[in-house]
Formats: sequence, C-alpha cells, structure tokens
Amino acid sequence: MEVGKQGIASPRVVVTVTVALLFLMISGVSSVRYIVGKDLGWTTNVNYTVWAENKHFYVGDWLFFVYDRNMMSVLEVNKTAYDQCIETDPIHNWTTGHGRDVAPLNETKQYYFISGKGFCFGGMKLSVLVENPPPPPTASPTTMNEKSGSAPSSFSRYRAHHHIVLPAAFAIAALWDSFLRFW
Repeated sequence: MEVGKQGIASPRVVVTVTVALLFLMISGVSSVRYIVGKDLGWTTNVNYTVWAENKHFYVGDWLFFVYDRNMMSVLEVNKTAYDQCIETDPIHNWTTGHGRDVAPLNETKQYYFISGKGFCFGGMKLSVLVENPPPPPTASPTTMNEKSGSAPSSFSRYRAHHHIVLPAAFAIAALWDSFLRFW
C-alpha cells in the first residue's frame, strides 16, 4: 500500500480549494467600489452630498478617492469634525500620498470623510450611511410578468441574478475541468 502518493494535486484538495474559491467569489460579488465624485474625483467645487444622494452603501463596499496627492487628503472623522471641518485627530487618515486611496466600508454606521489643508471648507466632505446588504431576491416559479401576464422568461430571471449565476458558472466549469484532469 502506497502512502502519500496523491500529493497536493489530489482530487480532494482540488475540490476543497475550488469550493472555497466559489464561496469567496460569490460573497465578494455584491461589493461595489464607488469612485467618489465619479469623473471629477475628490476635488473642490463638487457637491458630494448630491453625489451620494441616490446611492446605497452596504457593508463590504469601497470608496475610491482620486485626487491631487500634492494638495489634498482623505481623513475619516467623527460628526463634529465633519460639521466643523476639524482635521486634527482623525479616526483614520486614508491618505497614502499616491492620490488614489481606498476606504473600505466594513461596518454599518455613518461614515464621515473630509479633506484636510482647508479644502473641507470648500466642500470637500462626504457623509455616507452604510447598511447591511439587503437579502437576496426570492423568485417564485408562479410569479407572473405584470406586462404580459406570463411567467418571466429564463433570460429575465438570469438578468436578475447575474451577479451570482456567472461566477457560479465559472466555478462549476473550473470544478468540472479539475475532475477531468485528475480522474
């Protein structure tokens, strides 16, 4: 009897790694990276309240700040510091000096960001409420399409769940490929 011959590429290891990657892919799919200020970035003369107004921020999302690294900064502060543009003693200084900084939204709470060096007084401040993600939609096979009076097509159901279906399809294909290679 040979012991240890399967090695690292054994089918059991491949299946375990593939399943773990599938769970990572599905859990990370719902996260969104928002470029703060969209095309204008993190700069003066942008109303960030209006920019954030129609967006829903959820735990796991990211804020991507793009700005002039020689002039501005990204500081996470409390509400008082946000309201009064106080840049001393921030909760977190996200400024790395590269002008492209990412702030993860890891908790359900109100986040407050300002730029230091006086730019907060010019409107460089952002407040976002971060919530828990909504539960996934549940579809009933008897749901009728309101416009046509018929059940929804396979395509429309796919579109509603494409953020899960596509990564799952890739993971299943990778799993199938690993079975074909090692068995």
